[in-house]
Formats: sequence, structure tokens, C-alpha cells
Amino acid sequence: MEQLVQQIAAYKDEIAAFTPAGAADLEQYRIKFLGTKGIVKALFGEMKQVPNDRKKEFGQILNEFKQLAEAKYEQFSELKDNASASDSHIDYTLPAEPHRLGTRHPISQVRNKIIRIFERLGFTIAEGPEIEDDWHNFTALNLPENHPARDMQDTFFISKNPDWLLRTQTSSAQVRVMEAGKLPIRIISPGRVYRNETISARAHCFFHQVEGLYIDENVSFADLKQTLYHFVKEMFGENTGIRFRPSYFPFTEPSAEMDIVCFICGGTGCNVCKQTGWVEILGCGMVHPKVLANCGIDPEKYTGFAFGMGIERITMLKYQIKDLRLFSENDVRFLEQFEGTI
Repeated sequence: MEQLVQQIAAYKDEIAAFTPAGAADLEQYRIKFLGTKGIVKALFGEMKQVPNDRKKEFGQILNEFKQLAEAKYEQFSELKDNASASDSHIDYTLPAEPHRLGTRHPISQVRNKIIRIFERLGFTIAEGPEIEDDWHNFTALNLPENHPARDMQDTFFISKNPDWLLRTQTSSAQVRVMEAGKLPIRIISPGRVYRNETISARAHCFFHQVEGLYIDENVSFADLKQTLYHFVKEMFGENTGIRFRPSYFPFTEPSAEMDIVCFICGGTGCNVCKQTGWVEILGCGMVHPKVLANCGIDPEKYTGFAFGMGIERITMLKYQIKDLRLFSENDVRFLEQFEGTI
């Protein structure tokens, strides 16, 4: 106990000599002596070490010390009050800080607009996994093993035997819907896809697609053309130049590609349109009978059409963006340009 009394005497001398220079010094004093882990609380915790016959005596000493520490703090309380008044002073006549609005990514904006256009035509949304098996990504779509059309897509494989891969097209989601067997089918399947391509102004190792599928009795190529004509006019305007040209896809027969006049160069030729004045925006065709049969649909009774487009390509044309890489570089200066398009 004698040692504790000597400590208290030393603390009293320290308190007597203390004169704070400001509110910060006073706060440090409060923490040191009166805080929850301060000296006063610690000394009261030592009471259990004091012999029972001297607890009353030591208690009186502790109470006097506590009152001394508190009195010193209250002596300079005006420093604390002045600091609080200064902190709480707000000039309500000042203008408010501007509230910065975020922007939706241009890919998201165009994706949403594509969805809205096709929803008005009765299409619903179907989504699927980005990690796919070989059947849904290739074989069911009339691309059996060693089919030369597989070379058109340089694929990221996760494992072999069995084959698991990052999907190269959202057609895999269409296969899953067809396998469910609920006819008729009228869906679009938006999502991200992956291909091992050299990154450039026109290509990337990942991009976004929207693919469409319509299966019912007596669906014709004329239905396909009118659907896509409507889409282009809604997306780009009534006077957009359009052309169809024959093409090849293993999952459609007959197949075609749809081009529009390049908005970036106005048809005069640039790096985006490869100096042709036309830009391919989608591939399409009538669903191949083997694809229908692979998915358990009778090709003698049902027909259908399918189409697929890259959202980046549509966005580049709509907003006249010349480099596809801008979409994934997260440059705020680029993204802020689309604030007014929300």
C-alpha cells in the first residue's frame, strides 16, 4: 500500500503542475487520468491488493485524488466548450457541395435498350452459366468434335475429358431452353462470352452478346427479316442503310449476316468498317434441323430462326466509338461522357 500512496503523491504533483495549452492538451489529460483506461480507474482496481484493515484509509486517499483530477479538468473546461462551439459553427448561407451522379456503363445502356426492343415483340430473357460443357456450347449446336467450324472460335478450356470451357456464345442458354421442351419459344439470351483473340480496336478476349431464338410452327425467313428490320430501325433510326448477305453458320441453314452503313465514317471507310463503309452487326438464319433434333424438338413440325449480335459492336456504332478497348479500361473521363444518356 505504501508504494501506491507514493505513486498517488507523484500524480498529485503532476496534476498541480499541469496547464493545458489548448483543447487537445486538455483532452489528453482527460484520457490519461479520467478515461476508462486512465490512472484513476487503474488505482481503484488496486483496492483488492490492500489489506482489509487499511481499505478504508486507502479509499479516502483515492477519493481525494479522484476529486483533485476532476477539479483540474473542470478548471479548464472553457477550452473544451470553445472547441465544441468552433466545431459546430456552420455557415448555412454557403452553397451546398455538388452531388455527383454516377453513370451507367454504355454497354449496360445499350444492352437494356436491346432488351426493351425485343420485349415489345414478345421475347423473354433466358440466361445461362458462363462456364459450360462441350454439349451445350458446341455439340448440340451441330458442331461435333473435329468439326472445322470449331476452329472459328479459339476457346478458353478449363478442363479436358470431360471438356469444360468459358462459353464462346450465349447460344448455350438457348440450348438449355430448347431442352426444356416448352414450346413455342421466343427468347433473347444476353450475357458475357469469351474467346482467345488478340485484343485490338475491334476485338477483345471477352465481350457481350445478345442472341435471339424463335421456334414455333410455320416460322419463316420472312419473319426473321422483318424482326431484324424492326430492331435496326428502333435502335439506329428509320433511315439506316441495311443489307443482308449470305453466310455460313453450322447451327442455322440458310444463314445470313446483316450489315448497316458505318455511322463512324458515314460509309466512306474507316478502321472500324475495314474501309468498306459497312459494318456487320449480327449473324442470323433458320435453326438447323439437326439442332432441333439434338434438343428433342421435332424438325418436321417446328421451325425457327436465331440471331446473335455483339453488344460492343452495336454500342460503337450508336455512340461512334472507334476503339472497343475503351469499354473495359475503366477510364472515368470516358465513362462520364454518358451521364446525359441515362
